[in-house]
Amino acid sequence: MSKRGDKIKLGLAEFFDIPKDIILNLPRIIIIGQIQIYIENHQGIKEFRDDYVKIDLPQGILEIKGKNLLLRNVYSDDLLLDGEITSINFIK
Repeated sequence: MSKRGDKIKLGLAEFFDIPKDIILNLPRIIIIGQIQIYIENHQGIKEFRDDYVKIDLPQGILEIKGKNLLLRNVYSDDLLLDGEITSINFIK
């Protein structure tokens, strides 16, 4: 989407009081300490190991490193990951 298109969408979101993550197709990521991460609006799991997870997002890739990582719940557009999270990185 163009920058102009994003500005129009942001304006509409503010005018109609719609959450920006919904109108811009952004992921919602909730991190609980270093032990859990919840991701809404993902587009699939690219790679999974017990120390590394790569998740496809609308704007790029989310890379999570840690120890004893475990996918607790995986649904079509949200997932829950448990374990000892040591780093989170966004890759365009």
